[in-house]
Amino acid sequence: MSSRLTGDETALWKAAARVLDANWTGTATAASPGLYPHQWSWDSAFISLGLARHRPDRAETELLSLFRGQWADGMLPHIVFNTSLARHAFFPGPDLWRSTEQPAAPRGVQTSGLTQPPVHALVALRLHECAPDGESSRGFLARLYPLLAAQHRYLATARDLGSSGLIAICHPWESGLDNSPAWDRPLGALQLPPTAYAPAQRSRTLPTGEDYDRYVRLVALMRDAGYRPGYLRDSHPFAVEDPLVNATFLASAHALAEVARIVGADPAPHLEAAQRVHAALLDRLWDADTGCFRARDLRDDRLLPVITAGSFGPLLDPELPAAHVRNLVDLLLSARFAGAAGYPVPTCDIQAPAFDRGGYWRGPTWVSTNWLIWYGALAHGLPVVADLLYGSTMRLVRQSGFREFFDPFDGTGRGSHDYSWSAALVLDLLGARRAPQAA
Repeated sequence: MSSRLTGDETALWKAAARVLDANWTGTATAASPGLYPHQWSWDSAFISLGLARHRPDRAETELLSLFRGQWADGMLPHIVFNTSLARHAFFPGPDLWRSTEQPAAPRGVQTSGLTQPPVHALVALRLHECAPDGESSRGFLARLYPLLAAQHRYLATARDLGSSGLIAICHPWESGLDNSPAWDRPLGALQLPPTAYAPAQRSRTLPTGEDYDRYVRLVALMRDAGYRPGYLRDSHPFAVEDPLVNATFLASAHALAEVARIVGADPAPHLEAAQRVHAALLDRLWDADTGCFRARDLRDDRLLPVITAGSFGPLLDPELPAAHVRNLVDLLLSARFAGAAGYPVPTCDIQAPAFDRGGYWRGPTWVSTNWLIWYGALAHGLPVVADLLYGSTMRLVRQSGFREFFDPFDGTGRGSHDYSWSAALVLDLLGARRAPQAA
C-alpha cells in the first residue's frame, strides 16, 4: 500500500492526527510503533506541539508524563522507559543505564542518564499560546514552571563544563542529532578497551550509525562515575559545546521568562541566562572564516570541522545580529544545503566528505530540524526561508508519508513509518499557517 498522501490540507491534517492517535499509549506517545516504544525527551516536546493542535489535553499530559522522569538535581533524561514492555524491547534499555542505582533518579521510574536539547519551555509557552482555555492553561504552566526552572538550573550549573556560559553535551545522543558527522573527530579519539567493547578486534574507521561501541563506552563511563558533574567536567572524554543545543537552551530561557510572568514568578534570571548564552554563542561558536556556527570540542578547545544543520540553530536567538543572520541564510540557500537538495534541509553539508544521503543524521532531511529552522526564520522576519521550509516539508510527507527521515534529493522516506514527531510537527505547521478549524 502506498504511503503517498493526496488531497488538500484537511486530508493531511486528518492523516497526521491518526498517526498520533495510533501511537498514544494512554499516558504518552510512542515515538514510533515497534521501533521506538518508549518516551524520548525532545520527541515528546515536538509531539506536544502537534497534540496542542489536535488534543490539547493530551499535549499537557505528554509533557507532564515526561517530567515524571526528572531527577532530583533537575536533569531531564532523554528516555523515560515504559516498564510494561519487555526489558529487551529496545537497546540500550534500563540495564545499561541503571538509573535505579542513582540517588538523584526518581523512584518507580526507569530512565536513561543523558539529557537532550532543552526545547521544553519553548514548547510549553507555545502550548499556552494556542490553548482553547487560557485559565486552565495557566494552571498547567504553574505546575510545570518549577520543573522547567529546575531543568535550566541543572544545565546552567552541571553542564557549563567550560565555564563559558554555554552548556556542553557529554554524548552524541544528547545533541538530538545522534551520529552526526560533527561528532566523528571526538568519537574517533575515544580509546576503547580491547575486549569488552570490541571483541572481534576488527579495524575501525570513524563512527557510523552502526558503530555503537563508542556510544556504549561513553554511557558506561558516565554511569560508572555516577553521572557526577565533577567527573563530566574534569575527566569525561566527550565534551562538546553545540550550537543547536545551546540555541534551544537560549530560546527556552526566553520562553521560560514569559512563562514566569504568566505564573507570577520573576522572569529576570531567565532573561539573564539567555543573555549569557547569546554572548557566549557569538564569542565561542561563531566562525568568521566560514560564516557560520560550529561546535567546539572542549577537550582540545577547537571548533569541529563538519558543518551540519545544527549550525542554523542560532536562528532561534531573537537577538542574533543581522549580519550573522544574513550569513546563515546565504549558507542555508547555497549549494551546500537547500540550494542543491530537492527536499531540504539536509542535515549535513552536501559537499562534506562525510555526507551520506541515506545515513542516519549524516545527510537526510528531518522534519524536526526543518521545523526548528522554520521557527527561527519566522522570528527573524524571513518569509522566503519560512515558506521554503514549510513547502518542502509538506512535499516530503505528501510524497512519502510520516517517515522518520527522508532522502534530501528525491524525497524517499527512510527509517520508521508513522513517526510521531513528523506527524505532530506537520500539524503544528498547518495550524500556524492557517486557522486550525481544519481539525
